Amino acid sequence: MNATNLKNSIGLRLAIIAFMSLLLLIPAVLIQVLINERQERRNEAIHEVFSKWGNNQTVAGPVVSIPYDVPVKTEEGELAYTTNYAHLLPDNLKINAEVYPEKRYRGIYEVVLYTAKLTFQGTLRPDKISTLNIPEKDLRWAEAIITIGISDLRGIQELVQLNWNSRELLMDPGIETKDIFSSGISTKIEITDKQTECRFSTHITLNGSGSLLFIPLGIETEVKCSSGWNNPSFTGNFLPDSRIVNDDGFEAQWKILHLNRNFPQRWTGTNYNFSSSDFGVDFLIPVDDYQKTMRTAKYAIMFITFTFLSFFLIELLGRKVIHPIQYLLIGFSLLVFYTLLLAFSEHITFNFAYILAGAANILLISAYTRSVLKNNLQTLIILGILLILYGYLYVVLQLQDYALLMGSIGLFIVLALLMFLTRKIDWFSILKTSNSNPDQ
Repeated sequence: MNATNLKNSIGLRLAIIAFMSLLLLIPAVLIQVLINERQERRNEAIHEVFSKWGNNQTVAGPVVSIPYDVPVKTEEGELAYTTNYAHLLPDNLKINAEVYPEKRYRGIYEVVLYTAKLTFQGTLRPDKISTLNIPEKDLRWAEAIITIGISDLRGIQELVQLNWNSRELLMDPGIETKDIFSSGISTKIEITDKQTECRFSTHITLNGSGSLLFIPLGIETEVKCSSGWNNPSFTGNFLPDSRIVNDDGFEAQWKILHLNRNFPQRWTGTNYNFSSSDFGVDFLIPVDDYQKTMRTAKYAIMFITFTFLSFFLIELLGRKVIHPIQYLLIGFSLLVFYTLLLAFSEHITFNFAYILAGAANILLISAYTRSVLKNNLQTLIILGILLILYGYLYVVLQLQDYALLMGSIGLFIVLALLMFLTRKIDWFSILKTSNSNPDQ
């Protein structure tokens, strides 16, 4: 293949352009891999801070557990006893949470931490354990314990005192049985009169990060949560019954009945799982720039295709010849936009990073087009096309719910425009090798 054939054969140049478009998909995919790597690095930095301060916190309780003897026969036929636990949940449970968030930084990454001041109070009736039909003689009331489940004990900042029937008890780390919780704090309690309603209350100061979740254990569970965080995300299986969100923060209230969840007020052993009933608030950074950058990078093939088509039509209609190496340089410039966007968005807001990276790339390609084509009108056409492409993608990224609709409409309009502009071209004749020089 000599240079004259390459210059004069539009069909050959079109095939080379198509091949280069596909070839540029390789670095486009590598850019997406780079975005994922940077996101993983960000997540590792955040988790490192979380692990030292306190992870996502799930708080549940209190739960009263009463050990009882279960008779079993040994292999020798002798009678022995094993210990099982009967669990009793509160009749009424009220939780008040005052959450104080703060932003910290690990390198260039922003992390949201919080300190929560939690107040629990409620009542329960020990005599309701009788509905489990456990023989009274087997129940070891003197060894009853009360447990509060806390998912990450490293977040506890102060000693926890439990007020049980007007008696102050110091909570101990760990739990006696893992029938209900995998981690938490507990203490032994005295139940002298099983027919009398027991009252309890406690205060916990807890560090955490990411989210604060609760589990509704009462026949009626009321939770009130307030914070200075003005961009909460209410998560879990129950939304607040009422909420107020403004620039000063938020206040939310939940009221959940035991009929709304899938476990009873009392049972034995490990028959139920609470995880499907949690609810609460996320305190994460509201915008994930890495996700936006990844969404942008997925449009790389569209940018390459439309830009190359624009230059090819200028070749076709303006009788200009652009060398494949020049197409390749323009393609690399289109890809550098995504690395610039990724790098800028780690230090400034995504929108400003997009404008900065897009403006730099548009100016670069426009200046290069002017030096190659030496035609102001054709340069302005390329400039206009790039402005439309980058501007349109910017709008699509802002409309998450309508991104597919807007993208499909945009592609349809572009396709219709291409069909209109090329409707009178005789492709059979133009794809043949011409002996004449297109520049003459």
